[in-house]
Amino acid sequence: MAVRGGSTAVVAIVLMLFFVLPRDMVDAESYFVGDRIYGWDFNISNWPKAKAFTFKPGDELVFTYEPGKYDVVPVNDIEYDNCGHALDSKVYRSGNDKINLVDGSNYFISDFPNHCESGMKLRVFAK
Repeated sequence: MAVRGGSTAVVAIVLMLFFVLPRDMVDAESYFVGDRIYGWDFNISNWPKAKAFTFKPGDELVFTYEPGKYDVVPVNDIEYDNCGHALDSKVYRSGNDKINLVDGSNYFISDFPNHCESGMKLRVFAK
């Protein structure tokens, strides 16, 4: 009897999540930024998915890089253009950072000195 009740509870939770989660989150996909060899680095401007692919809100970008050599900071359009960010910005440093896209333009830069100015920045659009 207890096992049967437990199974019913699990089914109820799964059904609830199915109807409660936004559809774009259920269909979200993960994309490695850059290529599998170099990941997030100075060649990011050549990443074809950023230019030719339409992402969806909720899709996950996975930034892989050598910790201590690079980092990644989500920024707004002005910060992106100026290669800077607010003092309270979230700076990712793990080398395996997963960031979900929001609707519209999403901007990312490297915060290390001269990295962004040398082209280590990325803009992707999610709709």
